[in-house]
Parts: sequence; C-alpha cells; structure tokens
Amino acid sequence: MSASRRSGTTDELGPDEPERDNSDGSDLLAALLDGMDAALCAFDADGVVTHWNREAERILGWSADEAVGRRGLAGWAVRSADAEEVEGRLLSAMHAPGRQVHEFALLTKDGGRVLVRTQSAAVRGPDGKPAGVYCAFSEVHVQIDLERSIALSEALFEDASWGVVLVDVDLRPAVVNAHAARALGAGRTSVLGRPLGELIAQGVEELESALQHVLAEGAPPAPAEVWVTVRTPEGERRRCWRSGFLRLASPLAEEPVPLGVGWLFQDVTEAKQAEQEASLLRFRTQQLYRASRAAAECEDPAEAATIHLDFALAGFADHALIDRVAGGALTDTEAGPVRLVRVAATPSGAPGPSKLAGRAGLPVRYAEGHPALQCVERVGALRASSGAVSPEQAREWALARQWPPDAVHALCAVLRSRGRTLGVVTFLRGAGRGAFERSDAMYAEDVAVRIAAALDLAGLSDEE
Repeated sequence: MSASRRSGTTDELGPDEPERDNSDGSDLLAALLDGMDAALCAFDADGVVTHWNREAERILGWSADEAVGRRGLAGWAVRSADAEEVEGRLLSAMHAPGRQVHEFALLTKDGGRVLVRTQSAAVRGPDGKPAGVYCAFSEVHVQIDLERSIALSEALFEDASWGVVLVDVDLRPAVVNAHAARALGAGRTSVLGRPLGELIAQGVEELESALQHVLAEGAPPAPAEVWVTVRTPEGERRRCWRSGFLRLASPLAEEPVPLGVGWLFQDVTEAKQAEQEASLLRFRTQQLYRASRAAAECEDPAEAATIHLDFALAGFADHALIDRVAGGALTDTEAGPVRLVRVAATPSGAPGPSKLAGRAGLPVRYAEGHPALQCVERVGALRASSGAVSPEQAREWALARQWPPDAVHALCAVLRSRGRTLGVVTFLRGAGRGAFERSDAMYAEDVAVRIAAALDLAGLSDEE
C-alpha cells in the first residue's frame, strides 16, 4: 500500500468533474516520501493519519497499512495517558505560524519507547485554510549527532585556533577558516580557487604531494611537519606547519567518491626553531668538550690550536684560517698598522685536518680594510658576505681577500689572551650554507678563546 491514501482528502473532486486518473501522481508522492531520510507522517484536520513513510515504519515498526487511516496516535503510537497532550501539541501547528519543534516519547510496535524530536507545520488547502498537519521526526540521539556535526563544522571554520582548509580534488582551497587565511597572508575569499603555488613560494611541492597521497591512499597515521615559505604583503616568511590530513568522501554515493582533503595545521615555527637551536647548542658544547680533551693530550701547543679549529669546523664552516699578529702580541694601548702572519689553515681542496703554516714569518697580503684587520682593530667579532652577486663576482670577492675561491660568507673572531691581541681566526662558508648569524659569532668567540690560549702557550714555550 502507498504511504498516502489514494482517496478522501487527498483527491478532492468536484461533483460535476470527471474522475481523473491520479495514480502516477500518487505513486510519485509515495516514492518521494519513502525515499526521505526523516520519518514523516501527516494528519488531516480531524487528526486522521494520511501519510506514513518507510523511515517512520523503521523507527516505530508500524507499517503504512497499519498507520494510515487511524484517528490519532492513542493506544498504538503513543500511550493513552499521553495521547491527549501529544496530539494537542501536534495539531496545534495548524493554527500557528511557521514550524514547531517538540520532543516526546512514541511507542514502537513491540511495546518499546523511542524519544523523538518532531518538527510540525500546517498543511493549507486551496482556500488557504488549515487542512491538516505534517510531522517530520527522528530519534533524538540521531538529531543530536547531526546538530553536533553541524556545530563542529561551523566552529572549525569560525573559532578554531588552528588552520582549517578544505582542498578540492584539483588541490585548490574550497573553504578556509580565519586562522588559515591569516597564516596564508590573504583574505578568506581571496584564496578560494587559487593554486597553492600562488600562495606558497617554497615547499608547495611537498604539500601538494601530501594532498595527492591522501586523495589516493587516505589519511596518514600521524601529523606531518611541512616547512613552507609564505608570500605575504610584508614579504616572504619561512614557517613550519604541523599538518593533519583527512580524505573527504561523499556520504550520498554508493561508493566513496573523494570530495577533496581536509587539511588542519598549526604553526610550530617558534617551537621548531627553539628545538633546532637547543640541538645545535648541545652539539657545539660537545664539540668544545671533545676538542678540549683532545688538545690536552698534545705536547705542542700550536698543534692543540689546530685541534680546536678542526673540531669547530664540523657543521659550522667549510674553511678556517688562523692569522697571528706579526712581531708579537698587541696591547690595547698600541696603535699603528697591523700585519698578520698565517699560522694554520684548512686545506682549500679536499677536506682534511688543519695544517701549521707560516714558518717563514711572511705577512699575508691583506689589503687595507680587510675583515681580519678590522677585527684586530675593533677587538671583536666581524661578519662579511659577498652578497647577492654572480658566481664569478663572488669568486673575485674571495680571491681579493686571500680566501679560498668558493668562500661567500666570512666570520672573523679576535684571538685574545692575558689582555693582549694575538691574532684572528677566520671561518669561511661556501654558497651551500647560509650567512653567519649572531649565535655563530658567539660560538666562534668561544673557539677563539681556546685557540688564543694555545697560541699564547706556544709563544711562551718558544721564549723558553
């Protein structure tokens, strides 16, 4: 039997009108009602059940044959004691504007009780007067789950303290929350539909690869940390995003059809930088400790100076030089031109240990204003770089300063012992490394103190 009656109030015919074949329309209506995800029933103005769909049958167990045509719900779908109140609340929708929402318990065919949430509204006849009521209902826990899902989605895209981006199958943002828009350096609407490569200067290949993997294989078992460089109105910024990915599939398709990827991320740049700095500090502290232990076993203090130099190079620089002040150490009161003699240097070709040099005592041909000479004059660390120039110009820059041709960054630290300036230690980096920073200068000064002590001891030994 159809979910709706085929005669009576559903087929109002005038006395002189020929009867119309309305079976196709009734079948279509029944099919639509039975295909709904929500349970639906309807009452006429007298409270007689006129419609009852399959979802209502699933929840309560009463079939359409058993439900349609009954007057009211008392004794079968509602307890007799509650029937008057329940029916009164449902039928009151005929005379109220809009929809009304109620919660109450209904009876199942096997005698159980189900708590449902209903939405009821009036059904108007051709004359505009109330002709009945329709009532859509679902189990309360199902409705609450739906509301929670909707509330969660809205909260994620409005108030979440981490970035949330829905990426379509073409790897373009479809929905972006406020936090993610700020992280991308653009407005919430301006990023929609744009390729990620227009928003991210570096690291976009890794990010798109992760998104494609999720579309093909599903969500990864753990978050991933992705380093990117973001284009912003203030310039490019290097950021680390701890990202989680979820594959989104349509719940309406028989087979899972990917709709895109849900991408959630947090900016952990400061934490990662602090972690890297702590790791680097631990490594450099261990190198200083190991160098001191190894230098303590050297009979020649000059060799101990090269030991400190070699240990300092690991992970820090590509080349290093030690230059000593010609004619002996300088006191702070002495003034005048300074000449430097090469004491030790790392090989400029293949890697290897530092070698002592300069036994002839000939000064190095440093031009006026050379960073090493400025370091002696200032009695402090000094950084220099070739800048953004061509490889040929960078080579000329290094050779003009008597450094290996592949050097593009330099850091000079003064060698001080017993209140005197003994010389300069210079660390050099190639194009594959970044420029020296303030933390690097502090480490170089630490190494310089140890080298200066060894060279001072070597000078005392020579005098003896």
